[in-house]
Amino acid sequence: MTLTAEAAILLAAAVIAVPLFRRAGLSPILGYLAAGIVVGPGGFGLIGDVDSIQHFAEFGVVLLLFLIGLELQPTRLWALRRTVFGLGFAQMASLTILLGAAALLLGQGMAASFTIGFGLALASTPLVLQTLAERGHLKAQHGRAAFGILLFQDIAVLPLLAALPLLGTAAAGAASEASSSGSPWLAIAKLVGVFVLLIGGGRLLLRPALRIVARARAPEVFTAAALLTVVATALLVSLVGLSMALGAFLAGVMLADSEFRHQLEADIEPFKGLLLGLFFMAVGMGTNLTLFGSEPLTVLGLTVAMLLVKVLAQAALGAATGHGRASAWQLGLTLATGGEFAFVLFAIAARERVLTAATADLLVLVVTLSMALGPLLVLAWDRGLKRWVAPDPVREFDAMDHEENRVIIAGFGRFGQIIGRILTTRRIPFTALDANQTQVDFVRGFGNKVYYGDATRLDLLRAAGAEQAKVLVLAIDDVDASVRTAEIVRQHFPQLQILARARNRQHAFRLLDLGIEHVMRETLYSSLETARAVLEALGLSRTKAELTVERFTALDAQTLLAQAALKGDEDKLKASAREAGRQLEQLFEADAVSATNADESER
Repeated sequence: MTLTAEAAILLAAAVIAVPLFRRAGLSPILGYLAAGIVVGPGGFGLIGDVDSIQHFAEFGVVLLLFLIGLELQPTRLWALRRTVFGLGFAQMASLTILLGAAALLLGQGMAASFTIGFGLALASTPLVLQTLAERGHLKAQHGRAAFGILLFQDIAVLPLLAALPLLGTAAAGAASEASSSGSPWLAIAKLVGVFVLLIGGGRLLLRPALRIVARARAPEVFTAAALLTVVATALLVSLVGLSMALGAFLAGVMLADSEFRHQLEADIEPFKGLLLGLFFMAVGMGTNLTLFGSEPLTVLGLTVAMLLVKVLAQAALGAATGHGRASAWQLGLTLATGGEFAFVLFAIAARERVLTAATADLLVLVVTLSMALGPLLVLAWDRGLKRWVAPDPVREFDAMDHEENRVIIAGFGRFGQIIGRILTTRRIPFTALDANQTQVDFVRGFGNKVYYGDATRLDLLRAAGAEQAKVLVLAIDDVDASVRTAEIVRQHFPQLQILARARNRQHAFRLLDLGIEHVMRETLYSSLETARAVLEALGLSRTKAELTVERFTALDAQTLLAQAALKGDEDKLKASAREAGRQLEQLFEADAVSATNADESER
């Protein structure tokens, strides 16, 4: 079969399989694996030469590691240092020891056991992040911990990729290579030398060269330069006997703080996605499905054992690091799956004869099955497992000394914080409340004084000094909680002037119904300012642009008050909106006629 025909088959399989898996709520990685299994020797046998495709597709891993290197800015790592290097290291070390010890007991050698333990300890970064994002848990305690652990795993996998050729001394070829290259210390010295060369060369040569290419203003040339950067550094590192993926990672780190980082990411991303998908398809084509047919109990037993060890160990680690019971179990279940880097490690380990081909095939099948079962574990938690876990103890609201500040800010998110910062510049003290304990802990980390408390509770409002305060800034994000707070304040603290934030017009209507005069829609003024800048960019004078925005603002305020009385009738609301649009057009048409007449009279 020609290369063109094989490429067409691979593309067709990916186009069919990946959308199907996405619709089922599963990772695209599983779609690529399934597509590879179907067209490979274990399926319909449409493609037989898996090795050549695997060799070409490994360049997708090289590009992936380059992009990971670009993300590892020193400032970002420093901000997450405790989670990444503390919790991340503890997770990898504990699971590598546990899973490696199990492999040792099953008869594997020391080097093979370490590789197996390390590879199975990894979790799938895209699969886990997709699951967290879909459930809105990226900012939850277990979500932030999972992100830090995944980031550490991306970093930690590089040393093992570099060390695998050194671990494969059991094979004659590997042994002769090791003897010819000296000792492992020589390889480490080469690694340090290459790293210094790349960092120095990157600052002295690469960045100036990219600036010259960027000045040419030819996007395709810059894309070519980006690919050349990855290929050249990967080849340079491979010349001294180290992994090409390691070279690409070092190139990414080298450019992480450069002005070209975002452009490089945009240019490399499409190639990375395509080649990485091809890599997973090649892994699928090489998956030995006969193992599942001949040894189903072994495959299922190893998969269940791996998932069980990872869930229990990671849940225990979460509990030991301050997570509540529910959060600790969610952390364990979220990171239970195998990871895509395990495919890379086991493939290289088999090639370097650290693992036998049969063992590598078995492990790839176990990781693939765990990735299919991983999202189901999270779903099982939502559907019933969490009922068996005692709920986390409810955190008590913060005790407040009786506050006597003139300003209370209810809701200290992005809106309330800006108001608080401005008051601080004028040295006006205020009392801030927020009912989101994660947000409170986060804001406190930046030195802000904010109480964990629910502003819908009368006792907490009294403790916050609502009886003596003059102004309440109602900046609560939740619409219902915002309206309830306004109702309580209007009833019990009528002297307190309320300045309220509204998420949208419907929220504004509900606040206006309570007699609150100062209602600010959160995106209105930023949108008006942007509209003014757009008009100026199109050639209008600043005076005309400002006048246009002012008249629109005045008419919109009138329309808002008029529509508040019609909020229960959708048809009347739509008619009112259309009438307001016609009034606005007529107003500016009249202005245009007046301006024309004035010009003619001057002539």
